[in-house]
Amino acid sequence: MDGMVKKIFVLVILVLTFGLALATIIAPKKDYSENENRYLEKFPEPSLENITDASFMKDTETFVSDHFILRDIFMTIKTGYERATGRNRVNNIYLCKDGYYMEEYSPLENTGRIVSAIKRLSENSQSKNIRILLVPTAVQILKDRLPSTAKNADQISDMKKIEAALEKSFDSINAEGRSAVFVDVADALKKADSEQIFYRLDHHWTTLGAYTAYREIARSFGFTPLEKNEFTVKTVSTNFKGSFYSKVNDLFAKPDSIEVFESDRLSLSVKYPDKKIETDRLTADEYLEKKDKYSYFLNNQNSFVEVHNSNAESDRTLAVVKDSYANCIIPFLAEHFSTVYVFDTRFYRESVTDFINENSVSDTLFLYNMYTIDTDTGINGIR
Repeated sequence: MDGMVKKIFVLVILVLTFGLALATIIAPKKDYSENENRYLEKFPEPSLENITDASFMKDTETFVSDHFILRDIFMTIKTGYERATGRNRVNNIYLCKDGYYMEEYSPLENTGRIVSAIKRLSENSQSKNIRILLVPTAVQILKDRLPSTAKNADQISDMKKIEAALEKSFDSINAEGRSAVFVDVADALKKADSEQIFYRLDHHWTTLGAYTAYREIARSFGFTPLEKNEFTVKTVSTNFKGSFYSKVNDLFAKPDSIEVFESDRLSLSVKYPDKKIETDRLTADEYLEKKDKYSYFLNNQNSFVEVHNSNAESDRTLAVVKDSYANCIIPFLAEHFSTVYVFDTRFYRESVTDFINENSVSDTLFLYNMYTIDTDTGINGIR
């Protein structure tokens, strides 16, 4: 009898294995995962080169993993198992106190590339004021919420290495009568920790976190930052499950809320050339009905955005070279600058510094968060 049970068990496992494999092969393939907010791996075309260097097999494994049938359900089961067995790390995401998810941070591997990009931007552009903001993420600012077993590199230490490598270059720029400095927002973010400055289930900061950093940026450019009570704070979504949620798939996770700071001082004209859109808004409501709700800010990804505010405090112009952390901070900056040019160098193919010089842009802000800047190859295109 025991032998029969074992045979039936093995048969069931084989049927499930081959059944799932067959279903994975014949099931329709999607190019994009809305849940994970990323493009899925395409089946690689075999060649002598990729077969020889084993990349064909690696890419094939990624393809199978991305398109495995019932993938989201299996991820949810895995997360439930990890929690039940007392583990606090799933897919490199730490399950932290107060419902926060935080991604493990490793030391920068491409410090030289980052330094070179900032150096090219600051030396080749003729902006009078150049500000560099490297944003420490939740894994650094909220590290007291991490599990005791978490092992992370120090983002502040990595930031200081970048600053030290650029010190002489910045001294030369300052000697020319221009101003090139780093903006430090770490202390301000730590002091604001009593409120939610990072999303629990996503890698971005909240609008309040961006506002906190904006105050330091405004002071650095010589402006008096606006007080929070000078805005109308409005909740636009209570069901935001961001990028970290997609990696963990915990059905019991509490969604985040998204807030917007509305201002009656803005009289905007906004151009999104990629989308051929001209509007008076820096937000896009349609994304609040989608999984990627953070794309509500600045209308998702754009290589270039041009923002004019006829009610701005000054006639100064600003170029923002950025990652997505800047998307929800642009409205604050538009309060002070008559024109804000926004560049995402992952997609912008022209020379950012040529644009700055040809349009006599008075001020430049380089804003990236410390986690993604190491892998953001777009900064290679800064010239």
